[in-house]
Amino acid sequence: MTAREEERALVRQVEGHLLITAAREQGRAAGARAADRLGWLTDTQREDVERQLEAEYLGLARMSWQRTAQRAEELRREYEARYRVLRRRLLAVLLLLCTVLTAAALLASAV
Repeated sequence: MTAREEERALVRQVEGHLLITAAREQGRAAGARAADRLGWLTDTQREDVERQLEAEYLGLARMSWQRTAQRAEELRREYEARYRVLRRRLLAVLLLLCTVLTAAALLASAV
């Protein structure tokens, strides 16, 4: 692995860590808001509700990230296929153009 690839891997790890940390904090905040509305909860029950909602929120965030990654992969494959087709068409046009120019030059030199 090159130094550049190692840097990219490290950046991806840091980004992943930051995303998970942010999702956990959002989940905790959502759990705290929900528990606040249930004023009759004991401290233990409140902590349990907050923990469960945090875990649910993080699970939903992971599923969303996975769907986004899958869609990105699908789009990448589609665009790569389209690029290959366009590249082949361009090559065919260039070859045809070269053939026409060569034929024209041969005809001009034969006259």
